[in-house]
Amino acid sequence: MSGARARLRHLLSPLRIGPLTVANRVVFSAHLTNYAEDGLPTEQHAAYYAARAAGGAGLIITEEHSTHPTDWPYEKLIHGFRPSVVPHYRRITEAVHAHGVPILAQLNHNGGQASGLYSRLPVWAPSPVPDPLFREVPKAVDADEIAEIVAGYATVAGHCAEGGFDGVELQCSHSSIVRGFLSPATNRRTDEYGGSLPNRARLLMEIIRAVRAALGPDRALGVRLCGDELIEGGTTIDEAVDVARMVEATGEVDYINTSIGVATSTLYMIEASMTVPAGYALFVSNAIRRAVRLPVVGVGRIKDPVQAERALAEGHCDLVGVVRGQIADPDFLGKARAGRTDAIRTCLSCNQECVGRMGLNRWLGCIENPRAGRESVPLPAPRARPRRVLVVGGGPGGLQAAATAAERGHDVTLFEREAATGGQVAVAASVPSRAEFLDVTRNLLAECRRRGVRIRTGTEATAASLRAKSPDAVVVATGARPGPPPWAAGLSRVVDVRDVLEGRAAPHGEVVVIDELGFHQATSVAELLADRGCRVHIRTPAMVVGQDLGVTLDMETFLMRAHAKSIGLSTDQVVLSASAPESGGVELQILTHTTGETRPMRADWVVCATHQVPEDTLWHALKGAPFDVRRVGDCVAPRRAHAAVIEGHRIGAAL
Repeated sequence: MSGARARLRHLLSPLRIGPLTVANRVVFSAHLTNYAEDGLPTEQHAAYYAARAAGGAGLIITEEHSTHPTDWPYEKLIHGFRPSVVPHYRRITEAVHAHGVPILAQLNHNGGQASGLYSRLPVWAPSPVPDPLFREVPKAVDADEIAEIVAGYATVAGHCAEGGFDGVELQCSHSSIVRGFLSPATNRRTDEYGGSLPNRARLLMEIIRAVRAALGPDRALGVRLCGDELIEGGTTIDEAVDVARMVEATGEVDYINTSIGVATSTLYMIEASMTVPAGYALFVSNAIRRAVRLPVVGVGRIKDPVQAERALAEGHCDLVGVVRGQIADPDFLGKARAGRTDAIRTCLSCNQECVGRMGLNRWLGCIENPRAGRESVPLPAPRARPRRVLVVGGGPGGLQAAATAAERGHDVTLFEREAATGGQVAVAASVPSRAEFLDVTRNLLAECRRRGVRIRTGTEATAASLRAKSPDAVVVATGARPGPPPWAAGLSRVVDVRDVLEGRAAPHGEVVVIDELGFHQATSVAELLADRGCRVHIRTPAMVVGQDLGVTLDMETFLMRAHAKSIGLSTDQVVLSASAPESGGVELQILTHTTGETRPMRADWVVCATHQVPEDTLWHALKGAPFDVRRVGDCVAPRRAHAAVIEGHRIGAAL
């Protein structure tokens, strides 16, 4: 047995799942992609899932396929009830089967966790209980409509079988009409489908029987259950275990998958960010596994093979769902099997380009993997003759440009004036709650080294020194610098968040943090200062402090921590001017949007999370140079890290 196989013996062992045998215990579980067009799967679906199959995943489960026309909660949903999906299914299954990996389709009806915006139909649910996100009162389904729901699941299962899938999974967990029936919080019925748990589980039992009949005995059938909805009066682990026992007792189901939370109430616990501990939801699979004999899938921000192996070895589950880890690195399992775990591009759990883009109705991507969501788009052909490429700047844009250029055969040297690479990512990750963010540049630096990029830290590249080296191409990735707001001129106690994080300022006493960016810059520094003993208040001109934290599912956990640290939060406030009174500190003139009132406010220090300025001096100095000059990232326009990574990859591929 090889060293890697011995260290990961549970993870790399095969397992029988009903009629299927998987080569290892890693599951690429169902998740939304927004790759569908006009309700149909696309070539991008096929390329996306095939990349994870090629990378070694043991089992792939596609995103949900809608089972009925009343279910259309978001635009780019796959309409599995349409017969026209079948040839598109075949393209996906053929692409995955080419790598010897089984693939299942997830079937679902989102029930009341939806709206009629796209369907122009009433949404269906067990009871007329409006969802807190969609805020639309659903129609309580009658007996005929329940029969229609069951038939819809069977129809889509038949389409999946015809399309070559190896089975299906029933989504009964975080966003599902079946979950709605199972949960006492949303099922208020008094007929045979409400009241007792067996009654509330009746719809699930009927769907299982109908789907098994449509699939036949040679395809796998799984059920995904929510272990704890984390809402008042909702399903808890004891009831989830009882439902798992009922599912096993049907004799029709081959495995049980798990989840936690409700997608429209407690989504931040379904796709948890880096502030939530790894393996946080394994208690669900552990409890269910102890109650049934069926294989059980465990989930919960498991981002590397060692964590996955530990979950299996400790008996929490039989298989491990790794979604974001395989979005970030499709070769997650292949590298682990080859003993190259240090080469895995580990997920940050930042939720910026995966979960965040989904919430904005965009196709799924990844801050670390610029090819995620573009697997079906071919890269330009490499140049016949390798080029000598110099990259200036060791932040995410420069590192990605260097790594991609080296991968495509170029001779690459990277210059970084600081003692270490990382750029602003390293600064942001110095806050304890954001430490995992450093993985984006740590992973890129490791990739550069593997590909032979020469890294020259502590070296400032100038226009003269670059011209003297006569390269074929230069990539400028010099980032951005703080841009103090006009009202802060000449005030020594008005500083930028970077001044705090980089040690140039040490605020104390009463501190006001100005949030004009709406993301982690203000909130993370506010927490850091509160931890240092400051009395902190965040003020923003927006309607919500840190408004984009909601997109990445960081808002709820930040608000909990802010409350615990007594951090004040005020919205709709604009700083008009500032002065340094003789008594010390800073006096601000604050305008409140909602009332038009202007009033003074005093603080010992003011820390600004405001827009930066491109550091583009070198770019301008290289104009007219006798070699190809490109620029990426913040020195083009200050944005977030994903933009630098995407541009770095694009430029690196085009050199």
